[in-house]
Amino acid sequence: MAKAPKESLLQSERHEIKNKSGGGSLRYEVWGYLKNGAHVVTRYNIAYINYSVCQLDNGRVLGYDNAHNYHHRHWMGKVEPVEFVSFEHTVEIFEIEWAQIVATLKAKGKKS
Repeated sequence: MAKAPKESLLQSERHEIKNKSGGGSLRYEVWGYLKNGAHVVTRYNIAYINYSVCQLDNGRVLGYDNAHNYHHRHWMGKVEPVEFVSFEHTVEIFEIEWAQIVATLKAKGKKS
């Protein structure tokens, strides 16, 4: 039986977002291993956190992760399973949804 590759932290980033761009922070955490020169993602957690928008779920407005042995989406305090295509696809969907949230926040800010 082949030994499982050793998992390590591949990416850990946190970006603070200026208030004029919606505020809050973006967090990317990715674990995995290298196989044949390519990264294999085993665990991930990507999130948009903004306590002024959502006080539930530790301020997580939007997030995707695969903790608890399933892929799921966090949205304003609710969690729902999602179909997993690939980590890259998940990041792409997250970034589209986050951009829509920011556009909505900016529009609301202009009306105030």
